[in-house]
Amino acid sequence: MIKIGLKQVVLHVFFAEPINSQEFQAALSYAQTMNLPLCILGEGANVLISDEGFDGLVIRPQLKQVKRYWLDETYDIVEAGAGVRFPDLIAWCLEHNLSGLEEFSGIPGTVGGSVFINIHYFEFLLSQFIVSATVIHKKTAELLTVGNDWFNFGYNQSRLHDGDYYLASATFKLKRVDTPTAMYAKGRSDEIIRHRAKRYPTAFTCGSFFRNFYDHEVTLMSHGQKLIYVAYYLDKIGVKGQLSVGDAIVSYQHANMIVNKGKATTYDIIVLAQKMQKMVFDHFGILPQPECRLIGFKKNPLL
Repeated sequence: MIKIGLKQVVLHVFFAEPINSQEFQAALSYAQTMNLPLCILGEGANVLISDEGFDGLVIRPQLKQVKRYWLDETYDIVEAGAGVRFPDLIAWCLEHNLSGLEEFSGIPGTVGGSVFINIHYFEFLLSQFIVSATVIHKKTAELLTVGNDWFNFGYNQSRLHDGDYYLASATFKLKRVDTPTAMYAKGRSDEIIRHRAKRYPTAFTCGSFFRNFYDHEVTLMSHGQKLIYVAYYLDKIGVKGQLSVGDAIVSYQHANMIVNKGKATTYDIIVLAQKMQKMVFDHFGILPQPECRLIGFKKNPLL
């Protein structure tokens, strides 16, 4: 039981860290048997949890096996469990002279979370490297091997968002390179991390809070293309490094990222996000929608 102000909330919180597919299946079966709501959590890189917590079973996959298979004269296949930290996978690949995933250097999270959101950086999408995956059905706990097309990947989007399946492992097609080329890729990885540290806060944030707009949601054009980037609109209204609620403040580095200065509650962050939504709507007539996953809320807390 936890106390929130004068209100007492009784939570039934269950937690599991399966280390293989069988344990993952057993956890899902238990949730079905006990009729428990489910939350699959990686490193929480793009997540905001209610001040009241989550009432149900939290599963934090710890499937961390990495395997390498020969594909052809140029490429290898790397299979990685959902619980592998993506920065660790990048380092492992470069150490084994495999190139490609370094394009996503500096992005926090696990393989499971990265596939879920289809991480991206400039022109690269993770889906460009994914060959297949093993997923687990939420209700039946059945394991299924699927190809890239099954995911219906898009920008910040995959079929996993439907909530019917969870990732157990993913396989990536990566190019074999010689040692000098791998070292060059390592240097590129370090430079990408340095560049990201200049552009984005690296701690006390839940990442990009709002998703970019879809083409049909906006009318402003630039160089013949729709202005879909939510950060553009947030920059225009002058919230960067200025707008705050309690200890929650819009980052001075990026207008679409909220930073906790130390004692911000989730409520502070939500109120700040609502202010950002309202200001964009008042100025441009469009309403930003969250990219950040909102967990433990009884209803949508945003506008």
